[in-house]
Amino acid sequence: MSTDDSAAHPRFAEALRALGLTVPVRRFPDATRTAAEAAAAIGCDAGEIVKSLIFTADGVPVLVLMDGASRVDVERVREELGADRVGRADADLVRRTTGYAIGGVPPFGHVTRTRVLADRRLLDHPVVWAAAGTPHAVFPLDTASLIKYAGGTVVDVRERSE
Repeated sequence: MSTDDSAAHPRFAEALRALGLTVPVRRFPDATRTAAEAAAAIGCDAGEIVKSLIFTADGVPVLVLMDGASRVDVERVREELGADRVGRADADLVRRTTGYAIGGVPPFGHVTRTRVLADRRLLDHPVVWAAAGTPHAVFPLDTASLIKYAGGTVVDVRERSE
């Protein structure tokens, strides 16, 4: 595991510099594509992992930031956006929208601007870990700053527990 910012995807490293952010980026030899893999590698709870997920709302990409222990409720996203249809984006649309592959999408530093919804449960954790542009690299940031830099609106879009 390395901890220098050269471990981040070059585009994401540039986004960090542009924002004036200095964060430790950890690179792992094995991919951390899922929240469970990332939590195990970091040694934290899955809820402290940020999933950056691209959906489409009436054909328009939207980024949903969700804690790693929860699932997105597509119906709640639809209601939040006032959309007729919401669904998961395919891998090609994720890459075109963000510039990154699924499993390595960071919460900001994308090639296009999209609307960002941040689930309120992220705020349960003072610091969260997110992908740094590759499935092998993650970085920590205080949750409020992460949502601010992502341009997120705090909403309730996680699946409700039965």
